[in-house]
Amino acid sequence: MITAVVGANWGDEGKGKITDMLAEDADIIVRFQGGANAGHTIVNNYGKFALHTLPSGVFYNHTTSIIGNGVALNIPLLFKEVQSIVDKGVPTPKILVSDRAQIVMSYHILFDECEEERLGKKSFGSTKSGIAPFYSDKYAKIGFQVCELFDEEFLKDKVARVLEQKNVILEHLYHKPALKVEDILEELHTYRDMVAPFVCDTSTFLWNALKEGKKILLEGQLGSLKDPDHGIYPMVTSSSTLAAYGAIGAGLPPYEIKKIVTVVKAYSSAVGAGAFVSEIFGDEADELRKRGGDGGEFGATTGRPRRMGWLDCVATKYGCRMQGSTDVAFTVLDVLGYLDEIPVCIGYEIDGKVTTDFPTTPTLEKAKPVFTKLPGWKCDIRGIKKYEDLPENCRKYIEFVEEQIGFPITMVSNGPGREDIIYRNK
Repeated sequence: MITAVVGANWGDEGKGKITDMLAEDADIIVRFQGGANAGHTIVNNYGKFALHTLPSGVFYNHTTSIIGNGVALNIPLLFKEVQSIVDKGVPTPKILVSDRAQIVMSYHILFDECEEERLGKKSFGSTKSGIAPFYSDKYAKIGFQVCELFDEEFLKDKVARVLEQKNVILEHLYHKPALKVEDILEELHTYRDMVAPFVCDTSTFLWNALKEGKKILLEGQLGSLKDPDHGIYPMVTSSSTLAAYGAIGAGLPPYEIKKIVTVVKAYSSAVGAGAFVSEIFGDEADELRKRGGDGGEFGATTGRPRRMGWLDCVATKYGCRMQGSTDVAFTVLDVLGYLDEIPVCIGYEIDGKVTTDFPTTPTLEKAKPVFTKLPGWKCDIRGIKKYEDLPENCRKYIEFVEEQIGFPITMVSNGPGREDIIYRNK
């Protein structure tokens, strides 16, 4: 059986914690898209971690962690990350890397930085991890697959061809020095030596595991609104963030994905530019940011303060629908315990009309939030294990959101740890 864990909104929903929790009952965890441009924060008995490439189920002895073919693979960062968790006492994880995964090159990061600098105030708020240039090259068919590292003659010829194009842009658009073939070849040789022991046909490995009845967990990065097709284009990421892409990014049959756990935050946050209808500012935002998450709402990759907002039911309903949610995991609910009243965005006013349907980006830019306020519960709910033991106003908040989005909330997270979870029988 395959379960996917994905985000409903802009990312930062708490997918890492949910994946880490569900991985206890899984055999294999697969990262199927994205790169090291976003982080998953996890708190468990080993400590607190911010993972960027490793799947969030990497902390168990019994699991195998797979870097799927859909991932933007930054090889030095992957192994730096492995070393960082081992240094904190985590057993060396079992890792497999798809032979069809493509490699983030040093020049992808350089191009990312150059383009953001060139765009200035019109930039996309990139994390400058090389993601857009990487995926551009992948679809232009000038990227490097892991399997290509092991054919030296092929590699030499391809590097020379790729640099012909790269150097024209570098020198004439960005006014930077040209790249040298020998330097890029040396970089690729270093990557080959690092990754060689872990490379395999992960699609065949997963197919055989399915036939053996193994449990597979797919972990997505970011959320529905950052999807390049269905998100707030162009302020999106460069790979599909939807559960449906899990089949492609891991090399699995789509009909085997039986459960889609979509993670929804009890309030909203976002890193990077783009439309954010329920966004709040000033002291109101500072207070929520300070109390939010585990140690505050700051990007796990960039350290940037996250943009804050109240829960947006319009965006969340859309995000859950695009994911094909079977279950919703509702996270960081404990953070809201300080509020007398909790605003919730239940509609968008666009040109004088109110809608509950999520529009395309040009229309979204004109949307104003329609808020309703629910009474707060004014207490700490951490440590509560049963749904019926939650304060009445807390249960009403959950049930109101569930009704608004139209998908069942089956898990409620009331703290950062693995054990801080309440299961609801739906």
